[in-house]
Amino acid sequence: MAKIGCAFGEDHRQPTKVEFQLKLRQSKPIYDAFKAIRGSPDWENLNDARKRVVQLKLKEAVLYGVSLEDSKRERFNEIEQELEKLAQRFEENILDATKNFEKVIKDKKEIEGLPSTTLAIAAEMAISKGYEKATADNGPWVITLDGPIYRSVLQHACNRSLREEVYRAYVTRASDGPLNNTPIIEHILELRLEKAKLLGHSNYAEFSFETKMATTDRAKDLIDKLHNASWSPAIQDMEDLRDFARGQGAEEANDLNHWDINFWSERLRESKYDLNEEELRPFFSLPKVMDGLFNLTKKLFDIDIEPADGMAPVWNKDVSFYKVKDSSTTPIAYFYFDPYTRPSEKRSGAWMDVVVGRSSVLSSDNNCPRLPIAQIVCNQTPPTGDKPSLMTIREVEAVFHEFGHALQHMLTKQDEGLVSGNQGIEWDAVEIPSLFMENWCYQRDTILAIAKHYENGETLPEDKCLRILSARTFRAGSQLLRQLRYAGVDLELHSSYVPGGPESIYDVDQKIGKKTHPIPLLPKDRFLCSFSHIFADKYAAGYYSYQWAEVLSADAFSAFEEAGLDNDQSLKEMGYKFRETILALGGGKSPNEVFLEFRGREPTPDAFLRYNGLLPTVAA
Repeated sequence: MAKIGCAFGEDHRQPTKVEFQLKLRQSKPIYDAFKAIRGSPDWENLNDARKRVVQLKLKEAVLYGVSLEDSKRERFNEIEQELEKLAQRFEENILDATKNFEKVIKDKKEIEGLPSTTLAIAAEMAISKGYEKATADNGPWVITLDGPIYRSVLQHACNRSLREEVYRAYVTRASDGPLNNTPIIEHILELRLEKAKLLGHSNYAEFSFETKMATTDRAKDLIDKLHNASWSPAIQDMEDLRDFARGQGAEEANDLNHWDINFWSERLRESKYDLNEEELRPFFSLPKVMDGLFNLTKKLFDIDIEPADGMAPVWNKDVSFYKVKDSSTTPIAYFYFDPYTRPSEKRSGAWMDVVVGRSSVLSSDNNCPRLPIAQIVCNQTPPTGDKPSLMTIREVEAVFHEFGHALQHMLTKQDEGLVSGNQGIEWDAVEIPSLFMENWCYQRDTILAIAKHYENGETLPEDKCLRILSARTFRAGSQLLRQLRYAGVDLELHSSYVPGGPESIYDVDQKIGKKTHPIPLLPKDRFLCSFSHIFADKYAAGYYSYQWAEVLSADAFSAFEEAGLDNDQSLKEMGYKFRETILALGGGKSPNEVFLEFRGREPTPDAFLRYNGLLPTVAA
C-alpha cells in the first residue's frame, strides 16, 4: 500500500501544514495562470506531461474550493483542518488501544501450538515488561495485538479460548472508553458529506470519484462481478473446513466461529498441501529474499541495487539505505528500507512513502533532475538471537508489494515533479505496479531463487515449491469476499449512508457482512474503529481500488506469461515495455492510456479470476 501519513506527535505542525496546502491549492493567481495556459494558442504545443499537470491542477483547485464564495470557502477550510485532526486522533487511538492489550501467560499448555518464532517474540515482550528471566521455552510470554503475534495466535494456538479472547480484542480495538473511535468516524463522515455538498456533489463518493479511473457504477459493477465469482467457492471453503475439523474430532466443528477459521484453515492447508508455514520460515530469510528481489528487478528492468549505508542519516539502527543504478551504472534513485516491527512507536502494516520525487525544477545543478528517494516500511518479525528475520510467504508478498510501489516512484522518467512516479496517478491505478510484483512471488524460478535455508544455504525442495504454488488459490473465494466487505462498506458509507440517521455505521457493516461472510459477523464487531485505510488515509470511497488494480495488474502480468516466463529474452523485452509505460510514465498520461500502450487493449478480469482459481484454467 502506498501510504503517506503524518508521524505521531506532530499536532502542533499539522494546522500550519494544512493551512499552507489550502492556500496553495486555492490560490486564485495560480488557478488563473493555469486557466490561461489551458486557453492559450500554445496549448497544443505542450507535451503530454505538461498538459496533464495543467488539467490536474485545475481539477485539484476546484476540488479544494477555489471557486467557492468566501464564506463557503472559509467553512471548507475549517472542515479540512478538522478532518486532518480527526484522522490523526483516529490513528493514535488505534496505536494506543493496540498497545493497551497485554495478556501474560505462564502456563505453557495455554500457548500450545504457537511456533518458536512467536514464543521468542512473546518472551522478549515479557522481558521488556519486567519479566527479566522470560525465555521462549519456559516463559512467561506476553501476548499482544501486534500483527505478527496476533496472526500467529489465530493461526496456530490450540487454545480456542485464547484465540477467541485475542480475536475479540482485535476486532473491538479503539471502540470504547477514551479511545473510542466511533464518534470520530461519525464526525468524519458528517464533515466529508458537508464538504462534498459544498462543492456541488450529492455525496462524498461522487466527490472522491473525480480523481479515479472508475465511476461509482463501474466500481460497484466490479464488486458485484467478483462477488458472483467468489460466493459459491467461499461457501464450499466453509464446508471443506467443517468437514476437516469433524475429521479431526474438533468439538467446535459444527459451530465454527471467526477465531476458528484461520486455525483450521492452516491445519487444512498443511494437510492438503503438506505445507507448514512455520517450517518454511527458515527458507525465507529477509536477506535472501531481498537478494532475490533485487536480482529479479535486474532481470526484468535492467537495474542494479546496492547498499549505500552511510550516504544518508537513518532514524533507527535497523534502517538501511540503497542506491539504484541503471545499466550504465549511473545512479537513478535511492531508497530507505525499514523492515522490522516496533510496536511502541510504529503503526502496523506496510507502506511506501515518498521522501522526494524526481523533478527538473527542483534540480540542484539545473542540468540533471533531482533523483527520487523512497522509503519502504514493513513490520516483519525481527531477528531473534542469531536468527535473521524469517518470513512467511505472506510477508514475502508484502515486501514485493511495497517494492512495486517504490519501483514506480524510482524508475519514473517524468521530469515534471507533479506527475513523476506515482504523483498525479488516479488513485485506483496506484496499486497496479505493487500488485503486479506480488505475482512474481508465485513463480517457480522466483521462489527457488529466494528460498535458501538461512543456516546452510540449501534451496527449498522442488516438491515444496510446487505445493506453495498450488496452495496459492487455497480459500481464494473467502479471501476475496473479505476484501469485498471492506470495499462494499466503504462505498456504502460514502454514498448512501446518512450520518445521524436511523442506521448506524455498524448496521451498514453488518448488512454488507451478510453478503460477504458465510459466518455472520459478531454483533459486537467494531472493525470499522480500526479501518485506517478509509478514516486515516487516502482510501475513502476508494478501497475498491485494490480489486480494480488487481484486475489490471493480473492482466499486465499475463502479458509476461504470454511472452514466456522461461524465455529470458522475451521477459527482458516485456520488462522493458512495462518499465517504459507503467513505471516510467507516472501521472504524465491517464492510466487508461498507459495501460492501452502497454497491453494494446482494454483490461479484462479473466487473468485475475484464473490466478485465484475462480475461473477454469484455459488449456494451452
